[in-house]
Amino acid sequence: MSERVDYLGKGVGLVDDKGRVAIPSTLRAALAQNAPRPDGKDGGTVLVGVHPDFPCLIAHDRGYIEFAKTQLVQRQAEANAHTGSAAYYAPRMRGASVEPVPFDGSGRFILPAAERELAGISDVAFFLGDYESFMIWDPRALVAHDGVDEMVKRHAAIMCRDKGITL
Repeated sequence: MSERVDYLGKGVGLVDDKGRVAIPSTLRAALAQNAPRPDGKDGGTVLVGVHPDFPCLIAHDRGYIEFAKTQLVQRQAEANAHTGSAAYYAPRMRGASVEPVPFDGSGRFILPAAERELAGISDVAFFLGDYESFMIWDPRALVAHDGVDEMVKRHAAIMCRDKGITL
């Protein structure tokens, strides 16, 4: 397998009634390089879950799982979290509750219904790379959130405006 690449870039996608949306090309290219299909064809699987800190979704490739699991085990050992405690199981439950979702060669995939509802994503999705994964936001929630960088908010607003989407 080739060296991992970062998830960089952003994009806006329209979400249809069934929850279908396309991953922007820059993020899709990183996803394809980080987790190529064994048969060499386009498409693959993206893992989608609810972000632990923001009202959005987080997505990554299967290759990221081992890294995340190693980091979690290390943090729990440092914190002396004991098996059976909430401090031990809560982050494991959240981390392991991602949904594997197939995407086609054009990046189209179906946002899982529960995750979509929990993130408040309806008709538009804003994708934002964050190096080892990417976030999927409802752009209205992103621009309203106090914890989001102002330049990212402006990018989202401009990109939506340019697609004729009113926030």
